Amino acid sequence: MLDLLQWQPPEDLLPTVASGAPLDGRGADWSGLDLTGIDLRGAALCRVDLRGADLSACDLDGADLRLARFDVFTRFPEGFDHRSSGAVGPGAKLNGAFLNSADLRGLDLRGCNLMGAYLSGADLSGSLLDGVRLVGAELRFAVLRGASCVGASFLGSQLDFADFRAADLSSARLDGAETLAGADFSGCLGLDAERSALLSRPYKELDTWNPWTRETTRASLEP
Repeated sequence: MLDLLQWQPPEDLLPTVASGAPLDGRGADWSGLDLTGIDLRGAALCRVDLRGADLSACDLDGADLRLARFDVFTRFPEGFDHRSSGAVGPGAKLNGAFLNSADLRGLDLRGCNLMGAYLSGADLSGSLLDGVRLVGAELRFAVLRGASCVGASFLGSQLDFADFRAADLSSARLDGAETLAGADFSGCLGLDAERSALLSRPYKELDTWNPWTRETTRASLEP
């Protein structure tokens, strides 16, 4: 029976060697922690921030790492395939992943495979997406404000009402997007090469009003 007097939210958990297993740290901030000696077998680590954390001596057998955040400084056990674990970070294999409404702000996603990923409503504000292939990705209502998308490919993607304000789209492939009705490109960098092609798209897309940014796609694209 759950003792409410002793219960603490999973996001407040700071693991210790005596914590016991399986741990429930969903949504916790463990960034920069040395987790040596922590038993993480079967642990619920969804959405845990592991950026800069040292898990090199941990046993992650059966751990749920979906949407856990990692970066180039995160240390995983030797032989552990963190890129295919459902965690999010550089080089992650997320093709076809369901990431609708996920909080992905400020993450380094360079080298990720996001082909066919479901990112509707996801918040990618300030994230690094340079060179990322988002071919066929679902990005309706996604927020990419201030994101770096240099050389990213959006071929076949759905961009309806996507918020690209102030994003860096230098060398990005947007002309092959399946649809971008209501997308807002206000203040974007690097759009000069794509602008004419984007402004030649059907008027039903270009003149769609975005009720959140209070702009049409056409007006956001016009210099």
